[in-house]
Amino acid sequence: MGIIKVNNIRLHANHGCMEEEAKIGGDYVVNVRLTTDMRRSFETDALEDTVDYVAVHDVVYREGMKRSKLIEHVAFRIAEGIKSEIEGVHEVTVELIKIAPPIGGDVESVAVEVTR
Repeated sequence: MGIIKVNNIRLHANHGCMEEEAKIGGDYVVNVRLTTDMRRSFETDALEDTVDYVAVHDVVYREGMKRSKLIEHVAFRIAEGIKSEIEGVHEVTVELIKIAPPIGGDVESVAVEVTR
């Protein structure tokens, strides 16, 4: 087994419970951690024998751009999409970070983490 990480995927999306968030959106960062069997890729050096990072990014972008009120919902969709659509993923952890959330204080970010 091995771990693949795809880090700091940046999105500008319209998540949140406030009307303003639906209109103007906000900035998000997604980190993905995958557990997979890398033995075959060690031997072959072939893309088809590992997890394709482009496919991971595609799922993150597709699910990350669908509006939700809660970032928990978005992170779960991303994790489910990766786990069900990308062959060879044994476990996936998705960290979704909301930059500068509108919570009435000076907060850099909030984050959720979902493992499937």
